[in-house]
Amino acid sequence: MDIREHLQSALRAALSGVGVDPLPDEIALERPARREHGDWSSNVALAISKSLGKNPREVGMQLVESISADLPDHVESVEIAGPGFVNFRLSDTWLYDVLADVVSGGTTEYATPDLGHGESVNVEFVSANPNKPIHAGHGRGACYGDSLARLRERCGYDVTREFYLNDRGVQMHRFADSLEARKLGEEPPEDGYHGEYVARWASEMPDDADPFEWGYARALASHRETLGKLGIEFDSWFSERSMIASGAIDETLADLNARDAVFEHDGATWLRSTDHGDDKDRVIVRSDGDYTYLLPDIAYHRDKFSRAGHLVNVWGADHHGYVSRMKAAMSFLGHDADELEVVITQLVDLERDGEPVRMSGRSGDLIELDDVITEVGSDAARFTYLMQSVDSRQTFDLDEVKKQAMDNPVFYVQYAYARVCSIEAKAREAGVDRLPLDQIDLTLLTHERETDLLRSLFELPELVEIACTENAPHRISGWAREQAAALHGFYHDCYVMGEGVSAELTQARLALVEGSRIGMAIALDLLGVSAPESM
Repeated sequence: MDIREHLQSALRAALSGVGVDPLPDEIALERPARREHGDWSSNVALAISKSLGKNPREVGMQLVESISADLPDHVESVEIAGPGFVNFRLSDTWLYDVLADVVSGGTTEYATPDLGHGESVNVEFVSANPNKPIHAGHGRGACYGDSLARLRERCGYDVTREFYLNDRGVQMHRFADSLEARKLGEEPPEDGYHGEYVARWASEMPDDADPFEWGYARALASHRETLGKLGIEFDSWFSERSMIASGAIDETLADLNARDAVFEHDGATWLRSTDHGDDKDRVIVRSDGDYTYLLPDIAYHRDKFSRAGHLVNVWGADHHGYVSRMKAAMSFLGHDADELEVVITQLVDLERDGEPVRMSGRSGDLIELDDVITEVGSDAARFTYLMQSVDSRQTFDLDEVKKQAMDNPVFYVQYAYARVCSIEAKAREAGVDRLPLDQIDLTLLTHERETDLLRSLFELPELVEIACTENAPHRISGWAREQAAALHGFYHDCYVMGEGVSAELTQARLALVEGSRIGMAIALDLLGVSAPESM
């Protein structure tokens, strides 16, 4: 068991010893805000005092006396604080168990909380229209969605990465008309696409090609290539047009009718979305018989639920109002609305030379994600997009991101990993092989820099769980930056080999280095960022 379970077990025994029955289902443990208040603190005395009819500090004192009479392993002392908090002060011995768990588990087993138990999850992200290159704004959702999928996989889910191709509708025909015009040396239609990429792609298009089908394939190839540079690959590229051919849209409409989820008004067909929390009912078939965007999307989600038990959609900021109507539709179709998670990513502001870089979908100002990757590198792009929560607007400073300096977060983190690898390489060059853990005296790891690293490694499994359940990959990038700071401090203050460092201490520190390498490798993999052994 980890240290929290160990301390919770001691508290349960103490509660039982002072006559508490029944015992509480949960016993909270937290890290005190200030280290001088101890290593762990529990408010259990405050939580149960009312039911006992006692003062919480009195209950806390009874618990402290009970635990102090026979201190558990790793516990140096127990104290009462404030109105009844029970604070534990620990020796460093528990941290050595952490290191053993990290090294024995390695990158494949450590920090792998089994939250999903094999449940199937469909993560849909990017889903840019196949009529233009993926632009820099899509990069945030692309990196976020892929990292979210990596987190789910690490936490025991069976994940499918899916790209939805909105390849039906007027925008595709306008794109084809724009390609054809450029091929003929003419200006695209006023309502067409005017970006430089249209002229570039038109110059590649064979004279006898169908502009619609050729343009569709060219855009799709562009999407695959750009995302591939970020290490992002999809298991499924789902075509909206395929649902028309299969009859899935008509089947969905029939299903909604059978469930009394729709009604007719003014010649149109409406979804009763207000029955499930939407602010108004929504048209799904216009009076002219044409579908709105909503009906194919409902059919698409209906299909996804036939393939996965849980759906996660990563949508752009302009889709915020779409969430309630889609959840309403899924409820009508017999699904729990909570089985559909929707994450809305906020906008990205690109800057260069301190000035904003403008982006527009149809004008010539489109900033292609491919160009951003070429300028700053895939690792820097991914790490930057994942540095903060996607529910806040982000500024992406191209000049800062491409710097190879310690104030650049991705460089700082990767350099820390490379330093760890260089220590292990130097040990091998010196003929020093790391011994098995049971032959190493880990109690020699007492320096503050060493224990900081161990505490950080202990936090990684819980942080992976939090990042997964809260859809928050930025928690991992935050951990990586803190771990990198601890590693740089260790590198400067704790020599692994050399004059004044005993062979026993070298072995202990080599074990710590390996544990730190494993932790950082896990974090970088979850972010989709490479772990370079040298820089």
